[in-house]
Amino acid sequence: MSYMSARPAGDAATASIMVLDAARCWRAARDSGASVQPRLTAVLRDHACEMLAPCFDSVMAICESALGRQLRVGEGESTSEDEHLLLGLIDGSKRRRACLECRDSIASALDCALCSLRIMMGMALASSGRTH
Repeated sequence: MSYMSARPAGDAATASIMVLDAARCWRAARDSGASVQPRLTAVLRDHACEMLAPCFDSVMAICESALGRQLRVGEGESTSEDEHLLLGLIDGSKRRRACLECRDSIASALDCALCSLRIMMGMALASSGRTH
């Protein structure tokens, strides 16, 4: 069983907020030409998960490659389709093969990056006391 499906609903909401915060931070940093990982680290520190900055950076960059365009993010409480896709890919409710058609090399890299992020999120949330 994956870590994401084993967490209580409250923790799922916390993880979703963290993913959206990271995605929006990543997009803003990329658009402004700023260094992405230091910005992600600062945002993820608010969730006691700053160790996830490289994982999120990889997932977002590879996801963009798989989409063949820039990842679109929402504002405030408005969530974009890309953010819904990202949340589903990370929590396992959406399968990459069903959602994204891309070259095998990009697909393989995305699958590995998603798996790594799930594992690292489980470890980070457990060490911060946010899982059961």
